Amino acid sequence: MGVPITMTPMLVHDILAAATLERDAAAPLFRQLYVHLKEAILTGRIGAGVRLPATRTLCRLLGVSRQTVLAAYEQLMAEGYLEGTVGKGTFVSASLPAGARNDGAAPALVRPLSARGELIAGGMARVLHHAGPLRAFRASMPGLDLFPFDVWRRLEARHWRHSTASLGYADAAGHAPLRELLCAYLKASRGVQCSPDQIVITSGSQQALYLLAQLLLAPGESMWIESPGYQGAVAPFTVAGARVCPVPVDVEGMDVAYAMKHYPDARLAFATPSHQLPLGVTMSLRRRFELLRWAEANRAWIVEDDYDSEYRHTGPPLASLQSLDRAGCVIYAGTLSKVLFPALRLGYVVAPPPLAAALARAKAVVDRHSPIVPQAALADFIAGGHFARHIRRTRDAYGERRQALIDALDARLAGRLRQGPSDAGLDLCVHFMETETLAEETVARHARDLGVDVRTLGYYTNPAAGADCAVDPGLLLGFSAFTPDVIRAGVADLERAIERAA
Repeated sequence: MGVPITMTPMLVHDILAAATLERDAAAPLFRQLYVHLKEAILTGRIGAGVRLPATRTLCRLLGVSRQTVLAAYEQLMAEGYLEGTVGKGTFVSASLPAGARNDGAAPALVRPLSARGELIAGGMARVLHHAGPLRAFRASMPGLDLFPFDVWRRLEARHWRHSTASLGYADAAGHAPLRELLCAYLKASRGVQCSPDQIVITSGSQQALYLLAQLLLAPGESMWIESPGYQGAVAPFTVAGARVCPVPVDVEGMDVAYAMKHYPDARLAFATPSHQLPLGVTMSLRRRFELLRWAEANRAWIVEDDYDSEYRHTGPPLASLQSLDRAGCVIYAGTLSKVLFPALRLGYVVAPPPLAAALARAKAVVDRHSPIVPQAALADFIAGGHFARHIRRTRDAYGERRQALIDALDARLAGRLRQGPSDAGLDLCVHFMETETLAEETVARHARDLGVDVRTLGYYTNPAAGADCAVDPGLLLGFSAFTPDVIRAGVADLERAIERAA
């Protein structure tokens, strides 16, 4: 094991002496030395077969303890970069592959993603994710100022103190007590007909849609989706290779007759019957039965997204579409992001029994199961009555905030904006009056400059949709996360933004 002629002992000493070891850094000194040596070997500055200085020599050279040098050498030996024996010295391994010894100048090879990989990586590109502080009128955000975080912390802490029984792997379908409580809640509040075995806990509704798309649709099969509608739902069905078919929405909700005429071979429909996003309309009973009859006759599925049904401001929540289903066509998907807080990342699916079992097995492939302690804390939160109290409290507060937005818009922008339905949900849709020649994006840009976040209605339109799915220009304004004072100030800023855009 000799030393290459081009690598003299003095050159090795110079390379090692140049190592910058920071004594105040978070990484220990031996780790810093290890990184420096490894980089010198990989870039070829210290070649294969080169003998390194003795540990005593190097510790004097660098002003560190011998133990620091020994630890760095031992780590590099364990990883195969160095080799040596007692009495002969320590050498750079001569068996390193040639590709590992270069000058570092060659660019990394760019390896393309598969076609499926491209779809997955770009699937959420159109979905907006707000960053920075919460500002009026961020859409579909719950009022975090109203959540009892002290209660939640106490419940989670209790499970962490006594969690030895729940730190192993768990049922992919979810925490059994939580599924039992959700079953009782959904029956009482939404008329959902189910048993706990039909409920699968997911990491939010996005995961639920991804799993359902993979399970229910073969590449090339058609599915209906509302346009304008929830853009986060487009991605999982596109990734599954489905043909995503935009369906117009009118005052009665999804236009089922249009969908049947234009896409008669569809295998699935995704709909928001209780509260359509972004237009805020509720699907009429006539349309609901029409949709159910189509699904039964065509052996198709309906995915009912019930994302914010807890909040109906003019009466009790409406019964779900699933409660009308007698043929096992409807899959009910819900989320806890809107009623609790988005970072919780818990949602659920209520599916017919055979599909629920398959869905749980599919979830186990993706992430085995959702985190157990948050599920257990949520079960306690529901069982202790905190969930029901929180819904009552937020429903009252959101009603007040909704009214503050309606009143402020009437006072300042009645002649320029037309308000859509506001009897449910966390947001209010507004359209520009026909007399206004305003560009949505221009208004939104001026609003952002003034510290106001708004979503354009054009954002919710499926890119593949044609003129049949056109929607009057306007904005979606979220009100649930903001106090009446913040809402009134936000409307004043929105008025200034519209004036600048005019």
